[in-house]
Amino acid sequence: MREILIAGAFAMLISLFGTPFLIKGLNRRKYGQIIRVDGPAHQTKHGTPTMGGIIIILASILGYFVAHGLTRVQISMSALLVIALMTSLGFVGFLDDWLKVSRQKSLGLTGWQKIFGQAIFACAFAIAGLHFPDNDNLTPISTNLSVLRDTSLKLGAVVVVIWILFMVIGTSNAVNLTDGLDGLATGASVMTFLAFILIGVWEFGQGCAVSPGFGCYAVRDPLDMAVLAASLAGACTGFLWWNASPAKIFMGDTGSLALGGALAGMAVTMRTELLLIPLGGLFVIITLSVIIQRLYFKLSGGKRVFKMAPLQHHFELLGWGEVTIVLRFWIIAGLCVALGLGLFYAQWVAQ
Repeated sequence: MREILIAGAFAMLISLFGTPFLIKGLNRRKYGQIIRVDGPAHQTKHGTPTMGGIIIILASILGYFVAHGLTRVQISMSALLVIALMTSLGFVGFLDDWLKVSRQKSLGLTGWQKIFGQAIFACAFAIAGLHFPDNDNLTPISTNLSVLRDTSLKLGAVVVVIWILFMVIGTSNAVNLTDGLDGLATGASVMTFLAFILIGVWEFGQGCAVSPGFGCYAVRDPLDMAVLAASLAGACTGFLWWNASPAKIFMGDTGSLALGGALAGMAVTMRTELLLIPLGGLFVIITLSVIIQRLYFKLSGGKRVFKMAPLQHHFELLGWGEVTIVLRFWIIAGLCVALGLGLFYAQWVAQ
């Protein structure tokens, strides 16, 4: 269990003290955020360094590997696959951010270009995850549908790849939509990663390898996924120090797509795919607000449900302060995480 604490602490320190150097480097190159003029009045944020997701990715990876180096615990294939997914989606986001700052426009990659990049890496993650069985013949990704654990519903390899593709694209874009106010997506991500630490530790303690019997968890690398979750939580916490209002740096698509990919990857490898809905409830709510807005706009001939979507901007236009919105949305995120953990524990008790 030491590696969980070491990974979280090292990642947080790297992110906390490394972010100022990234801010200086981005300022030197004038890689600042481009603000849209058709939304809430955020013009004071114009020019704030973006691409802060670079330090989140770097700190989380370093924290994970430092923990393993110090404890000499074997690195798992499940964690390597999730790290690869996170990094590759971060690269897609980096391209989008770089095009924005280099063109000095608020548009980088087109929507379809981003989805194509996400789809390629999601498929690679899914296909690879169906291989590499351990001594118990468990692969990082199961071919069964998982809700709070694996169910008896077998999907088959092709359906699993398609399902994971939708999960990864949906989750990464959901975090991206949430990243509209200072610290909002970062804080919500911290809470969700903390939940995955608890889930990973519980699955390990009640795993079939440790506690065989009825109701045990057949998950390949639950404890090591908890280590990676701790590293990500630590990296996000250190970054939040500089990303909280008034933000000195934004994570950009580099960070939001990477974090969304990491959340989806953890849900898949820990056999809690549908549990991600309540655990990431804030991301789901904000994404639904965009879907509802667009559908209603088309069906009603131009009318809107919200003043602006995503949902956080609706409340801005109602006159709520940015810090007030972020704090209240964090409360919602915390309640959603508590609901998800409650459902996870209740399912085990009911076995």
